Amino acid sequence: MIRTVLRSPAAALLAAGAAATLAVQPAAAAPAASPPGRAASSALGNAAGPRVAAEVRGIMSRMTLADKIGQLFVTYVYGPGATTGTPADVQANQALYGVSNGAQLIAKYHVGGIIYFTWSDNLNNPAQIAGLSNGLQQAAMSQPVPVPLEISTDQEGGIVNRIGAPAAISPGNMAIGATFSPGMARQAAAVTGQQLRAMGINVDNAPVVDVNTNPANTTDGTRSFGDDPGAVARFAAASVSGFQHAGISAVAKHFPGLGDTTVNTDLGVAVSNETRQQIFTRDIPPFRAAIQRGIGMVMAGHVIVPALDPSNRPASLSEPIVTGILRRQLGFSGVVITDSLSAGALAGIPADQVILDAIQAGDDQLLMPEDLASAEQTVMTAVQQGTISEQRLDASVARILTMKFRLGLFTNPYTTQDAVQRDVGNPAQLATMARVARRSITLVKNAGGLLPLRPGSGEHVLVTGWGYSSTATLAADLAGHGVSTTRVWTGSAPDPAAIQSAVTAARQSDVVVVTTEDAWGDPGQQQLVRELQGTGRPVIVVALGTPYDAAYTTEAPAFLAAYGFQPDTLTAVANALFGTNPLGRLPVTVRNPASGTAVYPRGWGLHYSSGR
Repeated sequence: MIRTVLRSPAAALLAAGAAATLAVQPAAAAPAASPPGRAASSALGNAAGPRVAAEVRGIMSRMTLADKIGQLFVTYVYGPGATTGTPADVQANQALYGVSNGAQLIAKYHVGGIIYFTWSDNLNNPAQIAGLSNGLQQAAMSQPVPVPLEISTDQEGGIVNRIGAPAAISPGNMAIGATFSPGMARQAAAVTGQQLRAMGINVDNAPVVDVNTNPANTTDGTRSFGDDPGAVARFAAASVSGFQHAGISAVAKHFPGLGDTTVNTDLGVAVSNETRQQIFTRDIPPFRAAIQRGIGMVMAGHVIVPALDPSNRPASLSEPIVTGILRRQLGFSGVVITDSLSAGALAGIPADQVILDAIQAGDDQLLMPEDLASAEQTVMTAVQQGTISEQRLDASVARILTMKFRLGLFTNPYTTQDAVQRDVGNPAQLATMARVARRSITLVKNAGGLLPLRPGSGEHVLVTGWGYSSTATLAADLAGHGVSTTRVWTGSAPDPAAIQSAVTAARQSDVVVVTTEDAWGDPGQQQLVRELQGTGRPVIVVALGTPYDAAYTTEAPAFLAAYGFQPDTLTAVANALFGTNPLGRLPVTVRNPASGTAVYPRGWGLHYSSGR
């Protein structure tokens, strides 16, 4: 029996420099650039407080022009340690920067921040990450003018996680949105932030606060909290509070919003055709809420928005958007960072123009320029020639240093082994993430009361569809409920041979569980569901991406939305299939692809009348 619910809404000692007692000694003053001018004082403003403002002005008075320019840049470096000697990492750093490791990069380029990735050999395990962070901070604090580093990564939860187990991993934003509880967003962000800070990471490039108004959005999807501006705003504010509670700077992205687009700006040019009124009604509210909650950073996206800037410049390079709207209309006084400057959306713009346009637009930090040396020289030349005034440069440097003060980095930028062991993947953190996952699972369709399945029945269940590891994990989880399972992985875009293999296995099974991932854009996945249903066996679709698949797999009698494929989520799916009450509700409206009419409205969710 079911009822419809429709309610509104760690390891060995760390690397050198890890010790908590590591002292930061004042360094001799370097040849200084001009003293910070009125723009820097204005950037500090009343919000920074007089003591911090005075501290920042004092530091800036000792900084050289090169020091200041370096603070504008956030880049990556290869290696698991700040002084890595790993040949492949050394070779990669030499090719990119003419240095061997992160410590040398900091000494040469004076960068304001480092961003971590798995592919740059930065994220192997929590103890190693903490050691890398400490080593890089030690290098930064050993410079003539010591300025701690902003160390960041993209730990959004769901499909965008740079750090995996043993850390506790958050479900993605759409899963959190499906709980209809902003408190869950705050809890998940606080846990994520606590773990990052323990590893020496002080900025998380999260949350995504785009409103996913376009079901065909390939940038956001499950990275978005949903399609309702008010709800996304509430979840955005709650998430910011969670990160702040953990001592982390959150980054609201991607201003002014990518929710209405279809092209991923990492890969190509995205254009929003929304009117100015639509943008301020649908896309801006979550950014406004994050700003009102005191967020320290906003990421400017590369989307082109003609209604906001008729020049068709990407938003990240647009003065009317960054300065005119974000700064003046919304009153944001924190740090504006660009999305990656290596993105496909900027491929047709000369690199030096990108750098200059970003600064002139009002951005403070430039993320991952293709050529760091050239980028810094571009700024140096522009300042020396007067194209960019030192006053403009000082304004950004003041905001960056103020943020670092607020994060406590000038007091102590380091972490400890004890913090890693205590605050990364502890039982309470793991329980929080599992609870969020459990609350997110949404039963969308259950024709004929097919669900829940009977635990201990001994029936044979076929698990097939999208996700090599996901299907394997789900099959194992289902077997734990007293059924036998077979797994047939069909690939991300099943061809006729893969479909036939699944159909053959289905005919030898009692129940079929088929996983999809954004099948709305993949005819192969849609055909797989149709042919599985044609076998006469009961078919349960489990959407591991967005729930829009429900409008494209209508043949199946049961549909469960999971919004992700992390282990906690798959465990929650298995439990829901066998009787744990699915408590999630759709955070988006699922529409008929032909007529556009609502098939399942936002807030829809079925519960078992007597579920556990």
